[in-house]
Amino acid sequence: MHNTRRTALKAGIAGAALAAPAIVSAQTTFNWKMTSAYGKGSPFYMDGPGSATDLAKRIREMSNGRLNIQVFGAGELIPAFEGFDAVRAGTVEMNHANSYFWTGKSAAAQYFTAVPFGLNFQGINGWLYDGGGQELWNEVYAPFGMVAMACGNTGVQMTGWFKKEIKDVADLKGLKMRIPGLAGKVYASLGVDVKVLPGGEIFPALERGVIDAAEFVGPFQDRRLGLHKAAKYYYTTGWHESATVSELLINKAAWDKLPADLKAIVQNAAAACNVIGEAWCQKHNSEAMDDLIKNQGVIARPLPDSVIKALRTETDKVLAEAAAKDPLTKKVHDSYMAFKAKYDRWSEVSEEAYHIKVRG
Repeated sequence: MHNTRRTALKAGIAGAALAAPAIVSAQTTFNWKMTSAYGKGSPFYMDGPGSATDLAKRIREMSNGRLNIQVFGAGELIPAFEGFDAVRAGTVEMNHANSYFWTGKSAAAQYFTAVPFGLNFQGINGWLYDGGGQELWNEVYAPFGMVAMACGNTGVQMTGWFKKEIKDVADLKGLKMRIPGLAGKVYASLGVDVKVLPGGEIFPALERGVIDAAEFVGPFQDRRLGLHKAAKYYYTTGWHESATVSELLINKAAWDKLPADLKAIVQNAAAACNVIGEAWCQKHNSEAMDDLIKNQGVIARPLPDSVIKALRTETDKVLAEAAAKDPLTKKVHDSYMAFKAKYDRWSEVSEEAYHIKVRG
């Protein structure tokens, strides 16, 4: 009996010893860095509900301090548009920005921010979360050793600010405009001199005449930058970014070191910020738009139909050319457009029918 007890006791001790590393691992604290393409204090992107700072706070609180993320605005640790390379190199574990800034790395990346004449907020979430978009996003970044996910959305953005009225397509030729992503390529094909500038550089460039027009986000963010003081024509069509996704970019080697529960916390915090950030934009943009029109002398109107028609034609060409050059871009393009075709048919009998019949 004594030998049996001793054997059982030894087995129990051995089992506890084997289990110990797992217990310690589960309590390991991770201290990460997250950079941003946007300046410190920028609403929506860096400050307030759904922002990078809010995301880090949610992750810290849900993990009970096991995953702490130090957030750096543009220029604090690295320049605004160097987040991709910093995450790829492992200099930082995360970056908060928009995937269309990485068009030089992969043309396919742009589909995960916004596509001209593309999906709206509900639609892009449908594609990303349940239509194969998320898996493609990670496939695009796999060669770079990174994964990504949505962590915010502005909803429909405004076409932008113009110093002069746009009456037809000819008015675009030679225009110097700040506009990133696929929309920039579309404008360029119509003769626009496209510039890509960080948010903090837009107002001085527009004010000094370095650029003639600029697109940023929407009424609240644009007013905060003072863009209405440098240009009075505010075009509202939003053809270029019908729903603009914020990207949480993560170094895959660092990601793979996280236990399953911390990965789940990051994913759920990002999904929460995706919805909460978009809701914040709806509230603040509605108030800011009223102020810009009623109190700031802004002339707000949609682009002329002839300009929209030309932009749509060029968009089809630009997308087709990009897909023809790269098999992975074509794979992403085909998935996006197939989902959009189904979603558009559903939206026509749901959202559009509501707006037309109920709201008038």
